[in-house]
Amino acid sequence: MAAALRNVSPGTFILLVVFSAALAMGVFWHASKHGSKHPTAWGIATFFFAVLGVLVYAIHYLNSRRR
Repeated sequence: MAAALRNVSPGTFILLVVFSAALAMGVFWHASKHGSKHPTAWGIATFFFAVLGVLVYAIHYLNSRRR
């Protein structure tokens, strides 16, 4: 894993950061629009754990919406 991270180019790194930031902003916007108690926490979690954060938020949103 560490060897693979050493070979990441600066352009790839910037692209991944921009992608994660866009996902985080989207989740934050959706969470705040739909009345989540902690939209900032959802956004930060999505930034650091990109796809996993989106999946967990989607499951949480669908479960809370059904109640």
